[in-house]
Amino acid sequence: MTDTGQIRILLVDDQPLLRMGFRLILEGEDDLCIVGEASDGADAVRRVAELQPDVVLMDVRMPVLDGIEATRAITGTGSAARIIILTTFDVDEYAFAGLQAGASAFLLKDVDPADLVSAVRVVASGDAVVAPRITRRLLETYVRNPEPARVSGTAGAAARTARDPLLEDLTPRETEVLGAISEGLSNAEIAHRYFLSEATVKTHVRRILSKLQLRDRVQAVVYAYETGLVVPSNPDY
Repeated sequence: MTDTGQIRILLVDDQPLLRMGFRLILEGEDDLCIVGEASDGADAVRRVAELQPDVVLMDVRMPVLDGIEATRAITGTGSAARIIILTTFDVDEYAFAGLQAGASAFLLKDVDPADLVSAVRVVASGDAVVAPRITRRLLETYVRNPEPARVSGTAGAAARTARDPLLEDLTPRETEVLGAISEGLSNAEIAHRYFLSEATVKTHVRRILSKLQLRDRVQAVVYAYETGLVVPSNPDY
């Protein structure tokens, strides 16, 4: 962030009009600051290294280097920048690939201005945007293992141990919380479900991310579905 506490944002899109539109929306907020723009993925990687933004709004389909590879390159350097993938359709193979590559959220390009501003703030805070219906539809469609057995709780942890030793480190409660995260529940909703305080839930989430070596909540959702720890209970969205 800037010395004034503003969130530093890099806009990446090969269409100047779209960059201008996002700039007009975001620069109207006192706590947001556009530090630069890029018109392709390769330039985005360079600009992130140069400008050290807090948040990157990343288009997918761009020349030279697409947004997915740019995201993978940026997160691979250990950059603290949080990346929001911009997509045209709510269920898009590119959006899922972006989440796999390390993005913290994906938004539709016609996103409501208020939702765009909110997403930037949430991602900059270190959290991630997980819209339950869209994210679960996306994962159901593009997850690599489409027919895993449904598991939960301690039984789920035991079932996954042989394939992923990291799950051995999760407590039964942490496994339950991971399942709730995968449903897109907020900390407040998880607290209500399990009769916990929000502070306790935050602690569980932090420990889950650390134990599973995950970047944020979106990565936890991808992990839970891709490994078969959980699957959507109602596939007919």
